[in-house]
Amino acid sequence: MPYDLGAVVPLGTEVRNSSGALANAGSMALTIVLPDGTSTSIAPVTPTSTGIYAHDFATTQAGRHTVRWVASGVNAGAYTDSFDVREAAPPAILSLADAKRHLVKDGTADDDEIRTWIESITAGIEGLCGAVVVRTVTERVDVRRASTVCLRATPVLAITAVAPILTSGTAYDVDDLDVDEDTGVVQRLDGGLLYGPLRFTYSAGRRIVPAAMTAAARIILQHLWRTKQGPGRPQLGTGDFDVTEPIPGFGYAVPNRALQLLEPYRLPPEVG
Repeated sequence: MPYDLGAVVPLGTEVRNSSGALANAGSMALTIVLPDGTSTSIAPVTPTSTGIYAHDFATTQAGRHTVRWVASGVNAGAYTDSFDVREAAPPAILSLADAKRHLVKDGTADDDEIRTWIESITAGIEGLCGAVVVRTVTERVDVRRASTVCLRATPVLAITAVAPILTSGTAYDVDDLDVDEDTGVVQRLDGGLLYGPLRFTYSAGRRIVPAAMTAAARIILQHLWRTKQGPGRPQLGTGDFDVTEPIPGFGYAVPNRALQLLEPYRLPPEVG
């Protein structure tokens, strides 16, 4: 499961001798490669007990981290692993409390897995309906003498900046532009052409999330949570959890009842 940005990740490895018993290495070094390609090294790492090495790493970047332990000298060896760190505010249609309430979950044992499902469900719904959780988007648009451009992340709440990418490019004041929130189509108020390439910065999403979307998210969560329940275990709910026609990018992961709730908010074909 991914860690939260700023969390401390407990890293560890074991060293064993040729007989398979825990034993110390001659020396142990740890290298952590961060998502931006930089790395941090800790050497030597001293064992916490015979053959057991540990290090607590405080995260500072979101993304995939690679961990490599290298033992040298006696009982030499190496071990490579990885871990992921969430962005500071990952998009989530449901709160953890809402999700746990719907799954009838007490305690915290399943919290990390539930949060991962929430993030996955959010991405799936946004793939069908456009941005739900409000976020800032930076997008390059390669326009060449066009009357309109179309931004990808919709609904568009507001354009905050438009900057030319080329040093000889044309700059535009956002007050001189009109944007259709639902389609993301941008045009000049004076009817003139837009010249690019341009870098748009804008906010997208829904300030008020429709109840049908949160209801659909709960249904999908309940449906996907059933994969944890093996034969003989009580199932959460009954009814139509099948999809008769696969949805591109979803397969059979979304029940019909959830799709019906999302239907009024589906992106038009030319946008999706």
